[in-house]
Amino acid sequence: MSGYSILNELISDKQKLEPRYLEAQESFWAYCKLMNPKFFKDSRQHLRRIADTLQAQYEGRIIKLTPESDWMILSLEEIEDLICSSEPEVMVDYIVCRKLMLNVPPRHGKSYIVSLFAQWMFGKNNENRVITVTYNETLSSRFSANVRDGIDATKLDLKLNIFSDVFPGTKIKQGDGSKQIWALEGQFFNYLGTGFGGTITGIGCRIGIIDDPVKNAEEAFNDRVLENQWSWYTDTFLSRIEEGGMQIIIMTRWSTKDLCGRLLSSEEAGEWYELKMKACLDEENGIMLAPELLSFKSYMSKKRLTSPEIHEANYQQEPVDVQGRLYSSIKLYRPNELPAFERIMAYVDTADTGTDSLCVIVSGVSNGEAYILDVYYTDKPMEITESATAKILVENNVNLAVIESNNGGRGFSRNVERIIWEKYKTRKVVIKWFHQSQNKIARILSNSTFVMEHIYFPYNWNIRWPEFYQAISTYQAKGKNKHDDAADALTGVAESISQKKRSIVDRWRR
Repeated sequence: MSGYSILNELISDKQKLEPRYLEAQESFWAYCKLMNPKFFKDSRQHLRRIADTLQAQYEGRIIKLTPESDWMILSLEEIEDLICSSEPEVMVDYIVCRKLMLNVPPRHGKSYIVSLFAQWMFGKNNENRVITVTYNETLSSRFSANVRDGIDATKLDLKLNIFSDVFPGTKIKQGDGSKQIWALEGQFFNYLGTGFGGTITGIGCRIGIIDDPVKNAEEAFNDRVLENQWSWYTDTFLSRIEEGGMQIIIMTRWSTKDLCGRLLSSEEAGEWYELKMKACLDEENGIMLAPELLSFKSYMSKKRLTSPEIHEANYQQEPVDVQGRLYSSIKLYRPNELPAFERIMAYVDTADTGTDSLCVIVSGVSNGEAYILDVYYTDKPMEITESATAKILVENNVNLAVIESNNGGRGFSRNVERIIWEKYKTRKVVIKWFHQSQNKIARILSNSTFVMEHIYFPYNWNIRWPEFYQAISTYQAKGKNKHDDAADALTGVAESISQKKRSIVDRWRR
């Protein structure tokens, strides 16, 4: 008997003895761990969650009871129990998810796990037909090769597990050598890989996969590129998906106009299940999604070197549009460029609600222009911020502090004034509070040009005050902004030094 025959016989015997192969047939996560146990560790829970979500979509276990309800991921037993326990009319029209988005940070294994998922689906059913679309033909060939070569692998080491251990009946059709388009034994067509914008005429699929169609920031904020991708998706890709077929889009987010953004703002947004993962789960405590793949130290280094709109989109899956920013340009200064100041003032926007932040902006004023010297931007409670505000006012030699008195601001200003006297024994800081009755959004918009023309920021303000930098540099001119406290305080600085407000400030000084 040849060595190859002996090896095959040993493999066959091992299969009979190893129930883990049967488990890998039923569980995609078990299959992943079997194929690459060093990468697919139980400690990497984000990979487990992706695997379970992909399998749930394949098995029709992501459901909605009504179009208005939230998606639920259930086990087959839970679905059976729900059907049995519910009124018949409740379950008769329940909705099964066919459209899945995986928005995951870079280098977290999203493309790799989906290539294994394609293998696993072919093992489950060799009649499955898959079309994968990547950024270009090179990446398409690589993705296709990962799927095809994984299925076609030959066992050379008994210690290593391969696809045929789990699915011995699924094989690549002999003589079908193309990496871009190929079939399994007994089938005419199973797989096509192409680049975005490529030709897929005459071929349909049960599963359509799009993997990271945007290459870089230049493309992410190029309306023509994004519009071309959207047109190809709607006019070409969708026509290849069979009735009731699955769509999977794997993306690191870039902008609100990327493919995921367009779909989530379209009429069919409710048809998509979005699995969104942030690279950093808790920045204050340094908790990362997968510290072995991206440490907190590396994350913070990337954050310092990356513009906030790209960083928030790529690593935190919170895209914003550069074109839509209210403050499209910011003037910068270096320490040796500071003029002599007529006065040093502070504008304080207190937290209006429990979700708002306190923002203190200290600036030196010269010839009707402001040079930002210090910023205190936080969502900490008043028992902390009152003392911290008093400290920043004294240390920066502030002459006048203007504090909005809305929703507790009056009491805040009195406490700050008291702390300054009791702790620092000085009356140099004059504190004035006032009630702001004008519309916040209207004020921010109308003063934005003055901010860009007459307020100067330190050249390294993104490093000194990263949260403030992010809030200002990503603030959108149109649409809803999550927070407006920083922009509101910056507007207050502009109003305080503009001609309209100068007489009021001067009166307070006198």
